[in-house]
Amino acid sequence: MTTSDRRLLQTHGKLLQEAFGFTVSSRCIPDQPSGVYDQASLETAAPKVVQLAQEMAGQADALIISCTSDPGLAATRAAVDIPVIGAGAAAAAAALTFGGRIGVLGLGAHVPGPIADSLGDRMLLIDGGGRLETPDAFLMPAGIFDALAAAHMLVDAGADVIVQASTGLSSIGMADVLRRRLGVPVIDAVTAAGSMLVSAVVARELQKV
Repeated sequence: MTTSDRRLLQTHGKLLQEAFGFTVSSRCIPDQPSGVYDQASLETAAPKVVQLAQEMAGQADALIISCTSDPGLAATRAAVDIPVIGAGAAAAAAALTFGGRIGVLGLGAHVPGPIADSLGDRMLLIDGGGRLETPDAFLMPAGIFDALAAAHMLVDAGADVIVQASTGLSSIGMADVLRRRLGVPVIDAVTAAGSMLVSAVVARELQKV
């Protein structure tokens, strides 16, 4: 999402640096202060992501689209010649490595396409869980409490693992909090993308051998 707050802008990069040792440069798309939260905002974001990726590709070994809707993922991969990872697809793939029902924690009943398409009938949603409409709401106290309550409801409903279906939850460090409180695996989309990126880069290097 669009932000002029450098500390917030660097949050996802800091997660990746601490988890994997990456050197990360983070940039945000313009004119979307509430991020991507429905089909219209997704369609608006996609060409901006492609343009930004083309600007950054010359100084990067790989790119992560740090949004679980993966705006412009296919077009970005076609536009640059370095690995491009979508946080949504990565989070879903990580969640599927666990058995049982996968609880989706995000913006109300809205599930980003890459996650819904991958999880299929293993996906667990709850009625009334998550009243938030845009990712920036997770930055407010009410949004934090809402996410905590929804996560508890998912586990009570039978979720064996939780996937965070918004990288807004990554911005507030929610995954570690939920793991301690709930005792179930919690997939953070940003770090899932980092894990997939490591695999992609290793595979690319092996092809050169």
